[in-house]
Amino acid sequence: MSQPVYGTIANYRIGIRTQMPKWCLIRFADMDSVSKAGQLVGRKVVWTEGKNKLIGEIMSLHGKKGVVEAKFRKGVPGWAIGTKVELVG
Repeated sequence: MSQPVYGTIANYRIGIRTQMPKWCLIRFADMDSVSKAGQLVGRKVVWTEGKNKLIGEIMSLHGKKGVVEAKFRKGVPGWAIGTKVELVG
């Protein structure tokens, strides 16, 4: 059985005048390059807090340092920034 892979929510995806709480930038600890992070596109991530569980999907890369953009079904609360997400699928 393989080890679970965890990432950290770095921030929302933001524009000049808007922030998008359904889109989050996620940084995985062992994904330092674009080639490693590119393999995660299309996989699912789960953010859990108590009984609450939000499911998202990694949609694309963000930049050149291994950060990915994930789209969640519902908006992620602001206090979730800096917390862990788990890669599940």
